[in-house]
Amino acid sequence: MIDYTGKVALITGGASGIGKALATALSTRGADVIVVDIQEDLARDVAANLPRPGLSISCDLSDPDAPAALVKEALDRKGHVDLICANAGIDRHKRMMKEDFGPDTMRMFEVNMFAPFRIATAYAATLAESDKRGRLMITGSENSLSLPHAVKRSHIGAYGATKHGVLIMAEWLREDLGGELMDVHVLMPGGVYTPLIASGIPDPAMIPPEFNVIMPELCAEIALKGLDLGLFYIPTHAHIGEDIRPRYEGVRDAIRQLGLK
Repeated sequence: MIDYTGKVALITGGASGIGKALATALSTRGADVIVVDIQEDLARDVAANLPRPGLSISCDLSDPDAPAALVKEALDRKGHVDLICANAGIDRHKRMMKEDFGPDTMRMFEVNMFAPFRIATAYAATLAESDKRGRLMITGSENSLSLPHAVKRSHIGAYGATKHGVLIMAEWLREDLGGELMDVHVLMPGGVYTPLIASGIPDPAMIPPEFNVIMPELCAEIALKGLDLGLFYIPTHAHIGEDIRPRYEGVRDAIRQLGLK
């Protein structure tokens, strides 16, 4: 189990949902937490009420310059950062044939896919100048691996693309780092009871059991266990492994029909 005592953890999207649960769990385990969110007042409130009261930083990660500025501000205020949870994310519901890839969609790509790697670049540069090793956990999704059955009618194709992108970029980041500077992990949550779900279903007891939705606190517990174990892939639900099967079997069938050896 990682000892977070005296370690600094920065969590983007830390004012609610999975980010807030991660902030609380890390603070409980002794970390000095920096809560980052575009919702300035909410981030300040979350930071102030952690088991070990932390700091908050307001940041709009849709601005391409914001990630580097965020890392710099965190270092200026704390001197070092031991763990970054690049967790901030937004979604968009739009049928692919009606997706215009306009400003709203591009903002989602900036926040969900590009910001974690802009953060990683800035973070790696600071680690290269120090004698410390870092750790980066990027929040992907069950959509990073497949088109899950549970969301097939949700019209989140562009969102799914951002989460697919997060996974392959993280795999390349790990490859390019070659074990140097930082450990990289990808958290891949299935259904989690975040404000997005709560807006439509205010009472979690009303969620149909077949949706297999977990609470953010359990998601954070699984995430930290994944970090403790040194896992690169950190899924939160068993069905995520099965959801990959149709893609795997489809490719395997195509190889067979094409007569490839």
